[in-house]
Amino acid sequence: MTTAVILAAGEGKRMQSRRPKVLHEICGYPMLAHVIHAARSVCSDVIVVVGHQGEEIRAAFGDSVVYAEQHEQLGTAHALLQAEPLLPDAGTVLVLCGDTPLLSPGAIEELYAVHSREAAAATVLTATVPNPFGYGRIVRGAGGEIIKIVEEKDATAAEKLLREINTGTYAFDVKALREGLAGVGSDNAAGEYYLTDCIELIIKSGKKVATSLLPDYRLALGVNDRIQLAEAQALLQERINRDLMAAGVTMINPATIYVDAGVKVGRDTVILPNTALRGRTVVGEGCVIGPQTEITDSTIGSGSHIRHSVVTESILEENVTVGPFTHLRPGTVLKNGVKVGDFVEIKQSQVGEGSKIPHLSYIGDAEIGSGVNLGGGTIVVNYDGRKKYKTVVADGAFVGCNSNLVAPVTIGRGAFVAAGSTITNDVPAGALSLARARQVDKPGLGARLLGHKDDEN
Repeated sequence: MTTAVILAAGEGKRMQSRRPKVLHEICGYPMLAHVIHAARSVCSDVIVVVGHQGEEIRAAFGDSVVYAEQHEQLGTAHALLQAEPLLPDAGTVLVLCGDTPLLSPGAIEELYAVHSREAAAATVLTATVPNPFGYGRIVRGAGGEIIKIVEEKDATAAEKLLREINTGTYAFDVKALREGLAGVGSDNAAGEYYLTDCIELIIKSGKKVATSLLPDYRLALGVNDRIQLAEAQALLQERINRDLMAAGVTMINPATIYVDAGVKVGRDTVILPNTALRGRTVVGEGCVIGPQTEITDSTIGSGSHIRHSVVTESILEENVTVGPFTHLRPGTVLKNGVKVGDFVEIKQSQVGEGSKIPHLSYIGDAEIGSGVNLGGGTIVVNYDGRKKYKTVVADGAFVGCNSNLVAPVTIGRGAFVAAGSTITNDVPAGALSLARARQVDKPGLGARLLGHKDDEN
């Protein structure tokens, strides 16, 4: 049985934030969510140690994990002691930090594999870094075996020159961990209970301690301030974009493209500059997305084109064309082959197969049938100041330019609404509806109103 314990009780003062550090987002998800995801690659159970603003972390993750409370932040070993009663009697425990969002599932799987292969009492995930300042150093013996881990505050001048560092991620045999924790004291420069001392105690007891070296030290980047948050965001975004391109997605200038973790994009889709795909978005194959487009929590069918637009919580079926300058708000469903043009806003509406809404229109709380044409300037008047009402435009209907459909109202199948009409009553199927005042001309009055003499016209 394998259990993960994630340490997330720190205050994170350097973030200069009212929010818990581990709830700051990277590529669409809280830092802690990335760590939990990595841990679940090998762990069936996840325990999160919370402390400062722990109620906010509990609210964010609910019952998806188990919690332990660290009321006083007295060091990493002390934090792990708070979770010790929740640990199984036997098996492996992974210990991770809640502020290391770049650790990949692959890195955790390799750590676990080394730990199992070496039959170790403990295994330390290490990295070789160009600048080790601030990290605990890995001190090895003449035969290459690990002797101890020394923190920056307690390191000698020679030890500070070492470049292999402790990432703060470990695998432990449960029994060895319990024995080691029982002997940890606080006799150090910080007066804290270090988990690294537990490693040293296990070594002194004669049990085996192994190490697993990260192939890229950047995977161990800890986030302590906004600068490191931005660095982690850039590194994770680069990884996401490279994975998508390797899977057959074309990105024009990937440095300007922002894709959240978990977004799915099909082969042969082209993503143009300054495009953001957020949340639970799924994009099909052969699409063209962007430029200047933001899509959030939406499904985009294969063969669709979306440019210079914002799409939120919407479903677009296949071969849909949207934009430029379209706003699709939550609840929008566009069926196969729909075309929505410039300066159109749609919310909580379904548009049937092959229908067109070319430009300058607002569609809200409506059911638009198949093969419908809504002329430029069509406005669905869905709100009377108190309630919102439904509009239905049946299959094959035509609504002329600059028309108002005052809900609740139904435009029948194959009906024709003349341009400039304000429709307040249902239009029968196949009918022509004209709802506008008769034009009246007053000769010469225009010049007078404009302040011109009659002979100047």
